Amino acid sequence: MTSLGAPGFPEREIRARARNGTAEVFPDPATYGTRLYGPGPTAVADGLDRARIVPPVFMPQRLEKLIDLAREPEFTDVDLGSHVGGFTTRLPLYLSAFGSTRAGSGDLAVQASRQAARLGIPMVIGENMIPVHGYRRAGDATRSALLARVEAYLDAAPDGVGGVVVQQSTEDADSEVWNLLYSDPAFRPLLESGRLAFELKTGQGAKPGLGGMTVVDRAEAELLARRFTVSDVLDPAGERRLRCATPGTFTDEILRQQLRFMRNNFPKARTWVKFHPGRDIAHAARTAWSAGADAVTVDGAEGGTGWAPGVFLDHVGLPLAECLRRIGRPDGCLLATGGMWEGGRAVRALALGATAVGLGRAALVAVDEDPEHGLERLADSIALELRLLVSALGKYTVAALGPEDLWWPDGTPSYADGPTVPAHADLAAGPARPVVTDPAGATP
Repeated sequence: MTSLGAPGFPEREIRARARNGTAEVFPDPATYGTRLYGPGPTAVADGLDRARIVPPVFMPQRLEKLIDLAREPEFTDVDLGSHVGGFTTRLPLYLSAFGSTRAGSGDLAVQASRQAARLGIPMVIGENMIPVHGYRRAGDATRSALLARVEAYLDAAPDGVGGVVVQQSTEDADSEVWNLLYSDPAFRPLLESGRLAFELKTGQGAKPGLGGMTVVDRAEAELLARRFTVSDVLDPAGERRLRCATPGTFTDEILRQQLRFMRNNFPKARTWVKFHPGRDIAHAARTAWSAGADAVTVDGAEGGTGWAPGVFLDHVGLPLAECLRRIGRPDGCLLATGGMWEGGRAVRALALGATAVGLGRAALVAVDEDPEHGLERLADSIALELRLLVSALGKYTVAALGPEDLWWPDGTPSYADGPTVPAHADLAAGPARPVVTDPAGATP
C-alpha cells in the first residue's frame, strides 16, 4: 500500500512510469492495430505546458550529424550528458531538495538518494536537516538523516559523475552546517572528487517569501522552540504544532557578500543559490552569476513537496515559464524546478535556457511506488522522451535547444531579443549598504 498522495499532480501517470518505465512513453501496445490514435483530451495546463514544441522542416544540424556519423542520425544518437553547476551528469536532471519534512527526510529520501546516484545525476539535500534531526545521535555512532542520504549516494555513485548539494538557510547558519560538513571526513570523497556543492537558499516555489514549515507534535515542538518559531495555529487544544523557519533577508549586496563568503571559505565546494519565483528574478539571477555562483536554481510557483498555506500554493509567485522568460538568455548555469515529471515539460524549460530540471514530488512518488527502482524507471522514461524530442527538432545535444523550438499560442515572446521586461523593472532605489551577516554567522 502506498503512503504518499499528490493532489493536483499526475500521480497516477508517475506511478505507472515508476512501475513500467519507458513503456509508458507510448500508448498501450495491446491496442496496436485496433485503435486509431490522435491528440488526447486537452488538459488544463500552465504557461509552460501550453507552449508547442515545433520541429523545423530544414535541419542543418541533422545534416552535420549525418556527415559526422556517415549514416542517417537516429534518436539514440542524442547526447543527454551535461555539466550542471560544476558537476558532470549523465542526464539533464537532478534530484530536488526535499528538506526536513517527514516525507522528504525518511527512508524514501535515502532510497531516492541511492537511485539518483546510480543515474549519475546530482542530489540536493534541503534546508534545516541538522537543526531538526541533528547530526549524530548522542551516545552512539548512528548517522543522522542527512548523513544517511550522503552515504547512500556515495555507495552507489559511479566515478566522475553526479554530486551532492547541501542547502543552508538562516537556522542552518546558526548551526554552522557548512562548516560542519566541510570539515567532516565523511565528505572527503566528495571534496576530493569535486562533487560537493553548497546552496544558499533564499526561497522556494511552494511559499515565496516564507521560510520552511513543518508539522510537529507537542514534544518535538518543545525541543525545536529554541531554534524555530513554533505556533499552535493548527490545533490549539491538541498535539499538532506548526514549526516555522525564517526566510532570511536579502538585498543584491547581501547576496553578493554571502556568495563571496562561500567561495572564499569553502573553495573546494561549488557555489549554488536557489531563488523563489519573485518578480525581480532576472535581476536576482544575474546578481548571483556576477558574484560567481556556479548554478542558479529557480523554483517556479508550481513547485511542491513543502508544507505551505493554501493561499500561497494557489496564488503566490510567478509561474516557471514567466520566470524563464524574464531571465532570458542566462549568464551561467540555470536550473529549473516546478511540476517536472515528463520529457515534454523538461524540453520546454531547456529550450528557454535551463541547463537541467529538478525532480521533486515526482521523485518521491516514484520511489514510494517502487523503493528499489521507481526513480530510475521514471528517469529512463524522461530520457527516452528527451531523445525523441531533441532528435525530432534536428538537434543532438540538449545545449542546442533554444526558444525557436517553441511556439506560444498566446503570442508570448521568446528571449531571442533579450528579456521581456527590463532587468530592474521591479526594483526601487536600494538602501544604504547594510551590515551583512554571512551564511555561517560571521560578519565579512
